[in-house]
Amino acid sequence: MNLPLPPLSRGTRAMAAVTLLAPALLACGGAPSGPDPAGGSPAEDPGGDDHGAVEGARELDEPALGLTTVDPGGRVRHLDLLSEDTTDLARLPGTGAASTVHTDGRFLYVQGREGLQILDSGVWTWDHVDHFHYYRAEPREVGAVPGGSTSTVATTTSSTSGGAGVFFTDSGEAAMLDVASLADGETAERYRLETEPHDGMLVPVGDHALLTRAGAGPGSERSTADRVVVLDAGGEPVPGAEHACRRASGTIATRVGTVVGCADGALLATVTDGEVEVVRIPVPQGGRARGAAPATSFAGRDGRPTVAGLAGPRGRDGVWLLDTREQAWRLLDVSVPLTQVTAVDDEDEHVLGLTPDGRVVVIDGTDGRLLARTRPLAARSMASGTGTPTLVVDQQRAYLSAPAERRVHEIDFADGGRISRTFPTATVPALLAGTGR
Repeated sequence: MNLPLPPLSRGTRAMAAVTLLAPALLACGGAPSGPDPAGGSPAEDPGGDDHGAVEGARELDEPALGLTTVDPGGRVRHLDLLSEDTTDLARLPGTGAASTVHTDGRFLYVQGREGLQILDSGVWTWDHVDHFHYYRAEPREVGAVPGGSTSTVATTTSSTSGGAGVFFTDSGEAAMLDVASLADGETAERYRLETEPHDGMLVPVGDHALLTRAGAGPGSERSTADRVVVLDAGGEPVPGAEHACRRASGTIATRVGTVVGCADGALLATVTDGEVEVVRIPVPQGGRARGAAPATSFAGRDGRPTVAGLAGPRGRDGVWLLDTREQAWRLLDVSVPLTQVTAVDDEDEHVLGLTPDGRVVVIDGTDGRLLARTRPLAARSMASGTGTPTLVVDQQRAYLSAPAERRVHEIDFADGGRISRTFPTATVPALLAGTGR
C-alpha cells in the first residue's frame, strides 16, 4: 500500500573543506567500467587504458591494508599492516569527540558531538569487477557535516564516485554527500532533506537513494521507521516507489546490491538501466526459524554477497546469514552467546563472532558448528565498557580491537583462530575501522 508522503524540505549546500593535512588529491572522473558492484548499470571508464588513474595518487601492486583507530579524545591514528608503521591522521575537536566510525574502505566518517567529521585515509581499492587496482595518496582531513550529535552513515562499494548518505537521528536531517568531491577535499552535498526525527537512514543506490520514513499509522512508533521511499538523483520521491519496512534497521552494501533490514526480513535494492529495483527477502517462517528475532545490523567482508547479523540479543536465537545473490536467509544455531558477528564469505563459509568474555570464535557457516575459539582477548574491555571491541575481517585475517587492553589483535581464522600478530596502541582504540579495502 502506498501511503501519502509529507513534503520534503530540500536544500543544497556546499561547504568548504577544513584545513588539509596534505596536498590535495584530485578526484577521479567516475567509476570503473563493467557492472556496478552495488548492482548498477555499466559506467564509463574515465581513464581508458590507464584504468582510471588518479592524479596525485600512486598505483600499487597490492592493497595498502590498514587499521584506523580513534581514541575517546578524538585522536585518529592509522596503522599500516604491511610496514606496521603508525601515523597520526587528525585530532578531532572536543573532549569525548568520537562516538561512532563508519568507513567505505577509504573515507572515515567519525561522529562527534559537533557533527560528523570526514577523513581520507589515503588508501583504497578500485573494484574493476573482474580485477582490482590499488592506490595510495596522502591522508588528510576533509571536512565536517553539521546536523546533530548522532548519525547513521550509509555508503556504496565505491569510494571514488557516487554518494554517501548521512541521517542525523536527533534532528531528522538527511544529507547526500558527493563522494567525488570528498576525494577532491570538499564536503559538497548533493541535497539535504528535513524529515521527522527517528532512527532512520539515507542509503545511496546508484544515483538514487532509499530514505526511511517514520511511523505514521495507528499504533506505529514515531521513533522508528515503517517504510522506505526511493528518491531520484535530486532527492525527490519517485512516484509509486514506496515499500513497507517495519522497524527498518541496519544497512550494508554487498557485491549484489544494497540491503535494508526490516522486522520481517530485508529489502534488497539494485540498479538496472538507471532504474532502482527493490525486492523483499522475507525471513523463513517454518522450522527453527519460526519466531527468531530479525537481524538489526549486518556485517561482512567487503565486496562479498553474504552478510551476517545476530538473531536477538547476544544471538539468543542464533545467527542470520543473508545471501544477497541467492536472495535467501539461513539461520545458524550457535552454541555460545555473541555480541558481534560478521561473515567472511570465503570458500569455507567462515563466520566470526565475539563472545561476551572477549573471545573470537570461528563458526562453520553451513551448520553453526564452533570450529575454534581464541583466549579472552578483550575481557577487560567487555567488562569495563572502555570502548567497544570491534571485529574487522578481510579475506585471510580478522582484527579485533581491545580498547581497555590497548591492543589490536590479528587473527588467522583459517588456522584454528591463531593470533598471528598483536599491535600495542599508544592510546585507547575506542573505535576501529579497516581501510585500503
